[in-house]
Amino acid sequence: MQPVIAPPPVPVGKIKSFGPFGPKYEVGHALRPLDDGDWLVEVIMIETGEKAEYRLTHLIDVPEAH
Repeated sequence: MQPVIAPPPVPVGKIKSFGPFGPKYEVGHALRPLDDGDWLVEVIMIETGEKAEYRLTHLIDVPEAH
């Protein structure tokens, strides 16, 4: 039986962007842990509604969009 791993805190609902001029996205929930200790988090593109996965460590380093 696999141990249950609690997801890390994720800033759900925050709006961020890919780089200073990149597309904006809304942060969703943690999806699953990765082998290197990072987590994949769901993000929803603001303009299209498209869902994607993004590493939590990259997401944490990005400031909120204005």
